[in-house]
Amino acid sequence: MSGRLFRAACVAVVLVATASAGARAEPAAPAEPVGVLLTRLQGLYQKAEQAAEAYNAAEVALTARQGEERRLGVELGRARGAVGAEQAVAGRLAREQYRGARGFSPYARMLFSGDPQSALDQRRLAAREGARRAGVLARLTRGERQADALATAARKALDSEQQLTKERKRHQDEVALQLKEVEKVLASLTPEELTRLGTREAENTATAQRELLDSGKLGTTLRTPTAAGGTALTYAAAQLGKPYVWGAEGPGSFDCSGLTSQAWAHAGRAIPRTSQEQWARLPKVPLDKLRPGDLVVYFPTATHVALYVGDGKVIQAPRPGARVKVSPIAANPLLGAVRPDPDGAPLADFTPPPLPEAAAAGDDTGYSAEAEPATSAR
Repeated sequence: MSGRLFRAACVAVVLVATASAGARAEPAAPAEPVGVLLTRLQGLYQKAEQAAEAYNAAEVALTARQGEERRLGVELGRARGAVGAEQAVAGRLAREQYRGARGFSPYARMLFSGDPQSALDQRRLAAREGARRAGVLARLTRGERQADALATAARKALDSEQQLTKERKRHQDEVALQLKEVEKVLASLTPEELTRLGTREAENTATAQRELLDSGKLGTTLRTPTAAGGTALTYAAAQLGKPYVWGAEGPGSFDCSGLTSQAWAHAGRAIPRTSQEQWARLPKVPLDKLRPGDLVVYFPTATHVALYVGDGKVIQAPRPGARVKVSPIAANPLLGAVRPDPDGAPLADFTPPPLPEAAAAGDDTGYSAEAEPATSAR
């Protein structure tokens, strides 16, 4: 593992080792093979990422459910107001009917009328009055049923919101637990072990990238983005160097899907918040048809995502302890790619945003496929 995370860990390990050197009398245990250690450490990162994406999904669902509960509350208030108005009308009609009962009813006046025309007029008035009363009763019944249904839906929405809040907290605790495990492993390593991990990780990435390019799967055609894709890419490039923080979607920090969703939001196109939903709901695109701005998705359960730059590179927020950076597209096991704007026309000409050399420094690898845990329920 390379980059700022290792440098910080090295400083911490050196300080601990210096402080406790005099207390160590026995020789250290044999070091764990670097490949095994790398897989174990990346496996912990994978679990953290999976929990983080589950947290993001619960957050999105909770926000939607809160909006639904507010909408239902407004509709319920309107429905109850309408029921109250109809009840007032029904009460007024009942009082009129009671007062009319002490004299001749419209029907009686019609029967005792000596004038045929007057009798017809009375009949029409009686029919209209009956229809009006029936209409009030029908509207009152419908309004009461609607209010009851809305009240039931609002209660269910509230129950679901409370359940989602618990689910979000559970995923939040899981992320914290996995990251503590990562910190524990890093704190147990010597500077030499950290260096070997970084070297191995860089070698693995270089090998994967070389094999991908040699395979021809990326194709050889240089493509331009759409106007929206170019805007998304420019936004992502402007975030280079900002820290990875799980659950973050800017402006000061990002997780992987927070970066890609915000990049496309700034391009005027809303896409799903999580990498799994981006993979599931956006149109797939072959790797040899990639154009800048497309999203590259990683690992069998789509737990990581990056934004394609072109020339076999992506911009990504790799993992906790790392920063938004430019990485080889093969830094993680590829699942495929998706296109947020499949109907967009590529630009005739496009000048890519400047990418400073320092943008490629730091950790490339996200999470281990070898140690990938079971998929969390969504």
